Amino acid sequence: MSERGTSRRTRAERAPLSRERVVEAALALADEKGVAGVSMRAIAGRLGVEAMSLYNHVTNREDILDQLVDAVFAEIELPAPGAAWKAAMRDRAASARAALRRHPWAVGLMDSRTQPGAAILRHHNAVLGALRGGGFSVAMAAHAFSLIDSYVYGFVLQELSLPFTNRAELDAIAGDLLDALGEDYPHLAEVTRHALQPGYDYGDEFELGLSVVLDGLHPDEDHGGPA
Repeated sequence: MSERGTSRRTRAERAPLSRERVVEAALALADEKGVAGVSMRAIAGRLGVEAMSLYNHVTNREDILDQLVDAVFAEIELPAPGAAWKAAMRDRAASARAALRRHPWAVGLMDSRTQPGAAILRHHNAVLGALRGGGFSVAMAAHAFSLIDSYVYGFVLQELSLPFTNRAELDAIAGDLLDALGEDYPHLAEVTRHALQPGYDYGDEFELGLSVVLDGLHPDEDHGGPA
């Protein structure tokens, strides 16, 4: 037997293959290479097994994508039973943002799956339950859920698209931009100087925007409930 074959057999014997291990390997691949890097062959290679052996645990790649999205939803904090709706939505939005930053590939898939897993169902039911418990009608709870997620997903997409990942990179980019602006774009120059101030963090924009969204939502007048 070849050295490669022996290595694969040894690793497979040390950790028996399972659906959980397949999903775990796929999640690591997605975090490293994006969804495009998640293939049956790549997952098998990471686990040290033949690609065909994966089909004993998952149906196909779509099944794996379903499980990946479910795994990300499982990382999002659920509203506690009886929690005030606004605090619950704020905490849940912050947790969702953190999960999506850990898994940048996920934002485009979160609501795309036609076979939702247990974590997705549990998550959606808890969020809607918190809104209904806070006095929102069925229709308004649906509106609020959609509005909050639109903000969270949109902010994360914008955040992940920024050309800097730390303060040093921001200072360098903003400094170069400020030099290039001259006196022709005074308002843009003002905002750029604002970003160069000590303590500035683009992530702080998330809290401000979220507060505007939540403050614009109100339980239905004929339902009452705690704010």
